[in-house]
Amino acid sequence: MEPIFPFDSFLILGGLAVFLLIGVFLRSKIGFFQRFLIPSCLIGGFIAMTLRNIGLLNLSGNILETFIYHLFNISFISIGLTPPDIVKGKIAKGKKIGGPLGMGLLEGITFPLQAIVGGLITMFFVFLGFKIFPTFGFLSPLGFTEGPGQALSLGKSWEEIAVHTYANATTIGLTFAAIGFFFAFFVGVPLVNWGIKKNLSTYSSKKISLDFQKGLISRNQEKKIAGLQTTHPANIDSLTFHAALVGMIFVITYLFVKTLTSFLPSEIAKTLWGFFFFFGMTIALAVRVLIKKIGLDYLQDIELQKRITGWSVDFLIVATIATIEIPIVLKYVFPITIIAITTGVLTLLVVMYVGKRIWENYTMERIAGIFGTVTGTVPSGLLLIRILDPHFKTPAALDLGLMSIFASPFILIGMVLVNAPVLWGWGLDRTLLAFLVMMVTAILLIKIFGLWGKPKF
Repeated sequence: MEPIFPFDSFLILGGLAVFLLIGVFLRSKIGFFQRFLIPSCLIGGFIAMTLRNIGLLNLSGNILETFIYHLFNISFISIGLTPPDIVKGKIAKGKKIGGPLGMGLLEGITFPLQAIVGGLITMFFVFLGFKIFPTFGFLSPLGFTEGPGQALSLGKSWEEIAVHTYANATTIGLTFAAIGFFFAFFVGVPLVNWGIKKNLSTYSSKKISLDFQKGLISRNQEKKIAGLQTTHPANIDSLTFHAALVGMIFVITYLFVKTLTSFLPSEIAKTLWGFFFFFGMTIALAVRVLIKKIGLDYLQDIELQKRITGWSVDFLIVATIATIEIPIVLKYVFPITIIAITTGVLTLLVVMYVGKRIWENYTMERIAGIFGTVTGTVPSGLLLIRILDPHFKTPAALDLGLMSIFASPFILIGMVLVNAPVLWGWGLDRTLLAFLVMMVTAILLIKIFGLWGKPKF
Protein backbone atom coordinates (compact mmCIF):
# COMPACT_ATOMS: atom_id res chain seq x y z
CA MET A 1 0.00 0.00 0.00
CA GLU A 2 1.30 3.44 -0.96
CA PRO A 3 1.71 5.99 1.89
CA ILE A 4 -1.00 8.64 2.06
CA PHE A 5 1.58 11.48 2.05
CA PRO A 6 4.81 11.89 0.04
CA PHE A 7 7.94 10.88 1.95
CA ASP A 8 10.69 11.66 -0.56
CA SER A 9 12.15 14.84 0.97
CA PHE A 10 12.06 13.58 4.56
CA LEU A 11 13.48 10.20 3.59
CA ILE A 12 16.42 11.96 1.95
CA LEU A 13 16.92 14.10 5.06
CA GLY A 14 16.76 10.93 7.16
CA GLY A 15 19.18 9.23 4.79
CA LEU A 16 21.68 12.05 5.19
CA ALA A 17 21.31 11.69 8.97
CA VAL A 18 22.10 7.97 8.70
CA PHE A 19 25.29 8.68 6.77
CA LEU A 20 26.29 11.34 9.28
CA LEU A 21 25.95 8.74 12.05
CA ILE A 22 27.96 6.25 10.00
CA GLY A 23 30.63 8.95 9.73
CA VAL A 24 30.55 9.50 13.51
CA PHE A 25 31.02 5.76 14.10
CA LEU A 26 33.87 5.39 11.59
CA ARG A 27 35.67 8.49 12.90
CA SER A 28 35.58 7.04 16.42
CA LYS A 29 37.00 3.69 15.28
CA ILE A 30 39.45 4.25 12.40
CA GLY A 31 42.88 5.71 13.11
CA PHE A 32 43.33 7.16 9.61
CA PHE A 33 40.31 9.43 10.01
CA GLN A 34 41.45 10.41 13.50
CA ARG A 35 44.97 11.21 12.31
CA PHE A 36 43.70 13.76 9.80
CA LEU A 37 40.66 14.78 11.90
CA ILE A 38 38.28 14.11 9.00
CA PRO A 39 34.79 15.33 10.03
CA SER A 40 31.94 12.83 10.12
CA CYS A 41 30.04 14.78 7.47
CA LEU A 42 32.88 14.23 4.96
CA ILE A 43 33.19 10.53 5.77
CA GLY A 44 29.45 9.96 5.51
CA GLY A 45 29.21 12.08 2.38
CA PHE A 46 31.85 10.07 0.50
CA ILE A 47 30.16 6.80 1.43
CA ALA A 48 26.80 8.13 0.21
CA MET A 49 28.41 9.43 -3.00
CA THR A 50 30.00 6.05 -3.70
CA LEU A 51 26.78 4.12 -3.10
CA ARG A 52 24.79 6.57 -5.25
CA ASN A 53 27.18 6.31 -8.17
CA ILE A 54 27.31 2.51 -8.20
CA GLY A 55 23.51 2.36 -8.09
CA LEU A 56 23.04 0.95 -4.57
CA LEU A 57 21.49 4.09 -3.14
CA ASN A 58 18.54 5.96 -4.61
CA LEU A 59 19.00 9.58 -3.57
CA SER A 60 17.63 12.15 -6.00
CA GLY A 61 20.38 14.55 -7.11
CA ASN A 62 17.86 17.34 -7.72
CA ILE A 63 16.42 17.09 -4.21
CA LEU A 64 19.93 16.90 -2.73
CA GLU A 65 20.88 20.09 -4.59
CA THR A 66 17.75 21.76 -3.21
CA PHE A 67 18.76 20.73 0.31
CA ILE A 68 22.29 22.09 -0.22
CA TYR A 69 21.00 25.43 -1.51
CA HIS A 70 18.56 25.98 1.35
CA LEU A 71 20.84 24.65 4.10
CA PHE A 72 23.52 27.03 2.87
CA ASN A 73 21.08 29.94 3.06
CA ILE A 74 19.97 28.87 6.55
CA SER A 75 23.59 28.70 7.76
CA PHE A 76 24.30 32.28 6.63
CA ILE A 77 21.06 33.60 8.12
CA SER A 78 21.96 31.91 11.41
CA ILE A 79 25.47 33.42 11.26
CA GLY A 80 23.91 36.85 10.77
CA LEU A 81 21.66 36.30 13.80
CA THR A 82 24.50 35.12 16.05
CA PRO A 83 25.38 37.74 18.68
CA PRO A 84 29.05 38.74 18.84
CA ASP A 85 31.14 36.38 20.96
CA ILE A 86 32.68 38.66 23.57
CA VAL A 87 35.32 36.42 25.11
CA LYS A 88 37.35 37.58 28.09
CA GLY A 89 38.80 40.64 26.45
CA LYS A 90 40.61 38.71 23.75
CA ILE A 91 40.12 41.47 21.23
CA ALA A 92 42.34 43.72 23.31
CA LYS A 93 45.01 41.03 23.52
CA GLY A 94 44.98 40.59 19.77
CA LYS A 95 46.82 43.86 19.12
CA LYS A 96 43.91 46.00 17.98
CA ILE A 97 42.43 44.77 14.72
CA GLY A 98 45.60 43.41 13.14
CA GLY A 99 44.47 39.81 13.50
CA PRO A 100 41.07 39.91 11.77
CA LEU A 101 42.15 42.70 9.39
CA GLY A 102 45.15 40.67 8.27
CA MET A 103 42.97 37.59 7.77
CA GLY A 104 40.42 39.57 5.80
CA LEU A 105 43.05 41.14 3.53
CA LEU A 106 44.74 37.76 3.08
CA GLU A 107 41.42 36.36 1.88
CA GLY A 108 41.30 39.38 -0.41
CA ILE A 109 44.51 38.00 -1.94
CA THR A 110 43.63 34.31 -2.09
CA PHE A 111 40.20 34.68 -3.73
CA PRO A 112 41.48 36.54 -6.81
CA LEU A 113 44.60 34.34 -6.84
CA GLN A 114 42.44 31.23 -7.09
CA ALA A 115 40.29 32.89 -9.78
CA ILE A 116 43.36 33.90 -11.82
CA VAL A 117 44.81 30.39 -11.57
CA GLY A 118 41.49 28.87 -12.61
CA GLY A 119 41.00 31.35 -15.44
CA LEU A 120 44.50 30.98 -16.90
CA ILE A 121 44.38 27.18 -16.83
CA THR A 122 40.91 27.28 -18.40
CA MET A 123 42.27 29.44 -21.22
CA PHE A 124 45.08 26.95 -21.70
CA PHE A 125 42.70 23.97 -21.95
CA VAL A 126 40.40 25.87 -24.33
CA PHE A 127 43.47 26.61 -26.49
CA LEU A 128 44.23 22.87 -26.51
CA GLY A 129 40.71 22.18 -27.78
CA PHE A 130 38.99 21.04 -24.59
CA LYS A 131 35.26 21.79 -24.60
CA ILE A 132 34.87 23.62 -21.30
CA PHE A 133 32.99 26.85 -20.65
CA PRO A 134 34.90 30.12 -20.01
CA THR A 135 34.00 30.38 -16.30
CA PHE A 136 34.99 26.75 -15.59
CA GLY A 137 38.03 27.79 -13.55
CA PHE A 138 36.07 30.37 -11.55
CA LEU A 139 34.26 27.50 -9.84
CA SER A 140 37.58 26.84 -8.10
CA PRO A 141 37.55 29.94 -5.82
CA LEU A 142 33.82 29.45 -5.32
CA GLY A 143 34.42 25.88 -4.15
CA PHE A 144 37.66 26.49 -2.22
CA THR A 145 37.17 29.89 -0.59
CA GLU A 146 33.40 30.22 -0.57
CA GLY A 147 32.42 26.61 -0.04
CA PRO A 148 29.83 24.26 -1.50
CA GLY A 149 26.84 26.58 -1.12
CA GLN A 150 28.14 29.37 -3.34
CA ALA A 151 29.59 26.90 -5.85
CA LEU A 152 26.20 25.23 -6.17
CA SER A 153 24.19 28.47 -6.15
CA LEU A 154 26.12 30.18 -8.92
CA GLY A 155 26.72 26.98 -10.86
CA LYS A 156 22.98 26.34 -10.87
CA SER A 157 22.18 29.93 -11.87
CA TRP A 158 24.62 29.66 -14.81
CA GLU A 159 22.90 26.46 -15.92
CA GLU A 160 19.53 28.22 -15.71
CA ILE A 161 20.80 31.06 -17.90
CA ALA A 162 22.28 28.80 -20.61
CA VAL A 163 22.15 25.10 -19.79
CA HIS A 164 24.03 23.99 -22.91
CA THR A 165 26.84 26.51 -22.46
CA TYR A 166 27.31 25.88 -18.73
CA ALA A 167 26.37 22.21 -18.61
CA ASN A 168 27.34 20.40 -15.37
CA ALA A 169 28.51 23.63 -13.70
CA THR A 170 26.79 22.57 -10.48
CA THR A 171 28.59 19.23 -10.19
CA ILE A 172 31.92 20.78 -11.16
CA GLY A 173 31.54 23.47 -8.50
CA LEU A 174 30.67 20.90 -5.82
CA THR A 175 33.67 18.81 -6.90
CA PHE A 176 36.02 21.77 -6.37
CA ALA A 177 34.44 22.29 -2.95
CA ALA A 178 35.05 18.64 -2.05
CA ILE A 179 38.69 18.84 -3.19
CA GLY A 180 39.06 22.02 -1.14
CA PHE A 181 38.08 20.06 1.98
CA PHE A 182 40.79 17.53 1.11
CA PHE A 183 43.36 20.33 1.17
CA ALA A 184 41.94 21.74 4.41
CA PHE A 185 42.45 18.46 6.25
CA PHE A 186 45.05 16.36 4.39
CA VAL A 187 47.33 19.39 4.02
CA GLY A 188 46.10 21.52 6.92
CA VAL A 189 46.57 18.90 9.65
CA PRO A 190 50.18 18.05 8.64
CA LEU A 191 50.81 21.81 8.41
CA VAL A 192 49.77 22.46 12.02
CA ASN A 193 51.63 19.36 13.23
CA TRP A 194 54.73 20.76 11.52
CA GLY A 195 54.12 24.04 13.35
CA ILE A 196 53.92 22.22 16.69
CA LYS A 197 57.17 20.33 16.03
CA LYS A 198 58.89 23.62 15.13
CA ASN A 199 57.57 25.23 18.35
CA LEU A 200 55.67 27.83 16.34
CA SER A 201 52.49 27.56 18.41
CA THR A 202 51.93 29.21 21.77
CA TYR A 203 49.72 26.84 23.75
CA SER A 204 49.59 23.55 21.83
CA SER A 205 50.36 20.27 23.54
CA LYS A 206 52.50 17.65 21.89
CA LYS A 207 49.64 15.16 21.95
CA ILE A 208 46.05 15.68 20.78
CA SER A 209 43.47 14.39 23.27
CA LEU A 210 41.77 11.08 22.52
CA ASP A 211 38.35 12.78 22.60
CA PHE A 212 39.48 15.27 19.97
CA GLN A 213 40.82 12.47 17.77
CA LYS A 214 37.72 10.28 18.06
CA GLY A 215 35.32 13.20 17.77
CA LEU A 216 33.26 12.11 20.78
CA ILE A 217 33.28 13.32 24.38
CA SER A 218 34.04 10.36 26.64
CA ARG A 219 31.69 9.28 29.41
CA ASN A 220 33.69 10.78 32.28
CA GLN A 221 34.80 13.94 30.50
CA GLU A 222 33.26 17.26 31.56
CA LYS A 223 30.56 18.31 29.07
CA LYS A 224 30.24 21.90 27.88
CA ILE A 225 26.92 23.73 27.85
CA ALA A 226 25.39 23.78 24.36
CA GLY A 227 22.96 26.61 25.09
CA LEU A 228 20.84 28.36 27.69
CA GLN A 229 17.08 28.65 27.95
CA THR A 230 15.90 32.17 27.14
CA THR A 231 12.17 31.38 26.86
CA HIS A 232 9.93 29.46 29.23
CA PRO A 233 9.40 25.87 28.04
CA ALA A 234 5.72 26.13 28.98
CA ASN A 235 5.43 28.66 26.18
CA ILE A 236 8.03 27.77 23.53
CA ASP A 237 11.28 25.84 23.59
CA SER A 238 14.32 28.10 23.35
CA LEU A 239 15.78 26.16 20.42
CA THR A 240 12.42 26.46 18.65
CA PHE A 241 12.45 30.22 19.24
CA HIS A 242 15.91 30.60 17.69
CA ALA A 243 14.96 28.38 14.75
CA ALA A 244 11.78 30.43 14.28
CA LEU A 245 13.86 33.60 13.95
CA VAL A 246 15.83 31.92 11.16
CA GLY A 247 12.59 30.85 9.49
CA MET A 248 11.12 34.33 9.69
CA ILE A 249 14.18 35.89 8.07
CA PHE A 250 14.17 33.18 5.40
CA VAL A 251 10.63 34.22 4.43
CA ILE A 252 11.48 37.94 4.50
CA THR A 253 14.54 37.29 2.30
CA TYR A 254 12.48 35.24 -0.14
CA LEU A 255 9.89 38.02 -0.48
CA PHE A 256 12.65 40.62 -0.89
CA VAL A 257 14.53 38.69 -3.60
CA LYS A 258 11.30 37.73 -5.39
CA THR A 259 10.21 41.39 -5.46
CA LEU A 260 13.65 42.61 -6.54
CA THR A 261 13.99 40.08 -9.36
CA SER A 262 10.55 40.94 -10.72
CA PHE A 263 11.96 44.30 -11.87
CA LEU A 264 15.15 42.88 -13.44
CA PRO A 265 16.00 41.15 -16.72
CA SER A 266 15.72 37.37 -16.62
CA GLU A 267 19.47 36.61 -16.67
CA ILE A 268 20.30 39.00 -13.83
CA ALA A 269 17.28 37.79 -11.86
CA LYS A 270 18.46 34.17 -12.06
CA THR A 271 21.91 35.17 -10.84
CA LEU A 272 20.46 37.11 -7.89
CA TRP A 273 18.84 33.94 -6.58
CA GLY A 274 22.42 32.67 -6.25
CA PHE A 275 23.04 35.59 -3.84
CA PHE A 276 20.11 34.64 -1.58
CA PHE A 277 22.60 33.79 1.20
CA PHE A 278 24.05 37.32 1.10
CA PHE A 279 20.66 39.02 1.28
CA GLY A 280 19.64 36.61 4.04
CA MET A 281 22.70 37.34 6.15
CA THR A 282 22.30 41.11 5.62
CA ILE A 283 18.65 41.03 6.70
CA ALA A 284 19.59 38.82 9.67
CA LEU A 285 22.19 41.38 10.79
CA ALA A 286 19.58 44.14 10.50
CA VAL A 287 17.07 42.10 12.53
CA ARG A 288 19.69 41.44 15.20
CA VAL A 289 20.40 45.17 15.46
CA LEU A 290 16.65 45.84 15.72
CA ILE A 291 16.24 43.20 18.42
CA LYS A 292 19.01 44.85 20.43
CA LYS A 293 17.53 48.30 19.80
CA ILE A 294 14.17 47.34 21.32
CA GLY A 295 15.87 45.63 24.27
CA LEU A 296 15.03 42.00 23.47
CA ASP A 297 18.56 40.81 22.77
CA TYR A 298 18.57 38.96 26.11
CA LEU A 299 16.31 36.40 24.41
CA GLN A 300 19.11 35.41 22.04
CA ASP A 301 21.68 32.85 23.15
CA ILE A 302 24.89 32.60 21.17
CA GLU A 303 25.42 28.89 21.84
CA LEU A 304 21.92 27.89 20.70
CA GLN A 305 22.34 29.95 17.54
CA LYS A 306 25.69 28.28 16.91
CA ARG A 307 24.02 24.88 17.21
CA ILE A 308 21.60 25.80 14.42
CA THR A 309 24.51 26.97 12.26
CA GLY A 310 26.47 23.80 13.02
CA TRP A 311 23.47 21.57 12.23
CA SER A 312 22.95 23.23 8.86
CA VAL A 313 26.66 23.06 7.94
CA ASP A 314 26.98 19.36 8.86
CA PHE A 315 23.97 18.40 6.74
CA LEU A 316 25.11 20.78 4.00
CA ILE A 317 28.51 19.10 3.67
CA VAL A 318 27.25 15.49 3.74
CA ALA A 319 24.70 16.41 1.05
CA THR A 320 27.36 18.23 -0.98
CA ILE A 321 29.64 15.20 -1.21
CA ALA A 322 26.73 12.81 -1.81
CA THR A 323 25.51 14.89 -4.77
CA ILE A 324 28.73 14.62 -6.82
CA GLU A 325 28.26 12.64 -10.04
CA ILE A 326 31.42 10.63 -10.68
CA PRO A 327 30.82 10.19 -14.47
CA ILE A 328 30.71 13.99 -14.87
CA VAL A 329 33.87 14.40 -12.79
CA LEU A 330 35.66 11.79 -14.90
CA LYS A 331 34.61 13.65 -18.05
CA TYR A 332 36.46 16.76 -16.84
CA VAL A 333 39.00 15.03 -14.58
CA PHE A 334 42.09 16.46 -16.28
CA PRO A 335 41.23 20.20 -16.08
CA ILE A 336 39.66 19.75 -12.63
CA THR A 337 42.78 18.01 -11.30
CA ILE A 338 45.25 20.53 -12.74
CA ILE A 339 43.23 23.54 -11.56
CA ALA A 340 42.59 22.09 -8.09
CA ILE A 341 46.16 20.99 -7.37
CA THR A 342 47.65 24.26 -8.65
CA THR A 343 45.10 26.27 -6.68
CA GLY A 344 45.69 24.33 -3.47
CA VAL A 345 49.48 24.45 -3.63
CA LEU A 346 49.65 28.17 -4.51
CA THR A 347 47.08 28.99 -1.82
CA LEU A 348 49.24 27.23 0.78
CA LEU A 349 52.42 28.99 -0.38
CA VAL A 350 50.80 32.44 -0.44
CA VAL A 351 49.10 32.02 2.94
CA MET A 352 52.41 30.92 4.47
CA TYR A 353 54.47 33.64 2.75
CA VAL A 354 52.14 36.52 3.55
CA GLY A 355 50.89 35.22 6.91
CA LYS A 356 54.30 35.02 8.54
CA ARG A 357 54.95 38.63 7.52
CA ILE A 358 51.76 40.33 8.74
CA TRP A 359 51.31 38.97 12.28
CA GLU A 360 53.79 39.59 15.08
CA ASN A 361 52.20 37.05 17.43
CA TYR A 362 50.05 33.90 17.23
CA THR A 363 51.29 33.68 13.64
CA MET A 364 50.94 29.93 13.17
CA GLU A 365 47.46 29.86 14.72
CA ARG A 366 46.25 32.59 12.35
CA ILE A 367 47.90 30.99 9.32
CA ALA A 368 46.19 27.69 10.11
CA GLY A 369 42.81 29.37 10.58
CA ILE A 370 42.87 31.29 7.31
CA PHE A 371 44.24 28.32 5.33
CA GLY A 372 41.46 26.05 6.58
CA THR A 373 38.90 28.72 5.71
CA VAL A 374 40.09 29.50 2.15
CA THR A 375 40.24 25.81 1.26
CA GLY A 376 37.25 24.54 3.25
CA THR A 377 34.93 26.55 5.49
CA VAL A 378 35.23 28.59 8.69
CA PRO A 379 34.64 25.44 10.82
CA SER A 380 37.62 23.85 9.02
CA GLY A 381 39.76 26.84 9.99
CA LEU A 382 38.55 26.68 13.60
CA LEU A 383 39.40 22.97 13.78
CA LEU A 384 42.98 23.63 12.66
CA ILE A 385 43.29 26.47 15.17
CA ARG A 386 42.07 24.18 17.91
CA ILE A 387 44.90 21.71 17.29
CA LEU A 388 47.37 24.53 17.95
CA ASP A 389 45.28 26.24 20.62
CA PRO A 390 43.15 23.57 22.36
CA HIS A 391 41.50 25.95 24.84
CA PHE A 392 41.29 29.01 22.55
CA LYS A 393 43.65 31.03 24.72
CA THR A 394 44.91 32.99 21.69
CA PRO A 395 42.73 35.51 19.80
CA ALA A 396 43.05 33.49 16.55
CA ALA A 397 39.58 31.89 16.73
CA LEU A 398 37.92 35.22 17.48
CA ASP A 399 39.92 36.86 14.71
CA LEU A 400 38.55 34.29 12.30
CA GLY A 401 35.02 35.19 13.33
CA LEU A 402 35.64 38.92 12.91
CA MET A 403 37.54 38.43 9.64
CA SER A 404 34.36 38.53 7.55
CA ILE A 405 33.96 42.23 8.35
CA PHE A 406 37.14 43.01 6.40
CA ALA A 407 36.93 40.20 3.84
CA SER A 408 33.32 40.84 2.77
CA PRO A 409 34.05 43.71 0.32
CA PHE A 410 36.57 41.52 -1.53
CA ILE A 411 34.26 38.50 -1.49
CA LEU A 412 31.32 40.53 -2.79
CA ILE A 413 33.43 42.03 -5.61
CA GLY A 414 34.82 38.58 -6.39
CA MET A 415 31.31 37.09 -6.56
CA VAL A 416 30.33 39.81 -9.02
CA LEU A 417 33.44 39.32 -11.16
CA VAL A 418 33.00 35.55 -11.56
CA ASN A 419 29.61 36.39 -13.09
CA ALA A 420 30.96 39.09 -15.41
CA PRO A 421 31.53 36.76 -18.41
CA VAL A 422 28.06 35.25 -17.92
CA LEU A 423 26.05 38.44 -17.44
CA TRP A 424 28.00 41.11 -19.33
CA GLY A 425 29.93 39.07 -21.88
CA TRP A 426 33.34 40.02 -20.50
CA GLY A 427 36.27 38.11 -21.95
CA LEU A 428 38.46 36.09 -19.62
CA ASP A 429 41.40 38.46 -20.19
CA ARG A 430 39.37 41.46 -19.00
CA THR A 431 37.96 39.55 -16.02
CA LEU A 432 41.37 38.25 -14.97
CA LEU A 433 42.77 41.77 -15.16
CA ALA A 434 40.02 42.92 -12.79
CA PHE A 435 40.93 40.09 -10.40
CA LEU A 436 44.57 41.14 -10.59
CA VAL A 437 43.61 44.70 -9.62
CA MET A 438 41.62 43.27 -6.72
CA MET A 439 44.59 41.23 -5.51
CA VAL A 440 47.03 44.15 -5.82
CA THR A 441 44.58 46.34 -3.88
CA ALA A 442 44.56 43.86 -0.99
CA ILE A 443 48.38 43.76 -0.98
CA LEU A 444 48.59 47.56 -0.98
CA LEU A 445 46.12 47.76 1.91
CA ILE A 446 48.35 45.40 3.92
CA LYS A 447 51.20 47.85 3.32
CA ILE A 448 49.05 50.93 4.02
CA PHE A 449 47.83 49.54 7.35
CA GLY A 450 51.41 48.79 8.36
CA LEU A 451 50.92 45.05 8.64
CA TRP A 452 53.82 44.02 6.39
CA GLY A 453 57.02 43.17 8.20
CA LYS A 454 59.88 40.71 8.39
CA PRO A 455 59.03 36.98 8.37
CA LYS A 456 58.49 35.62 11.87
CA PHE A 457 59.91 32.19 11.08
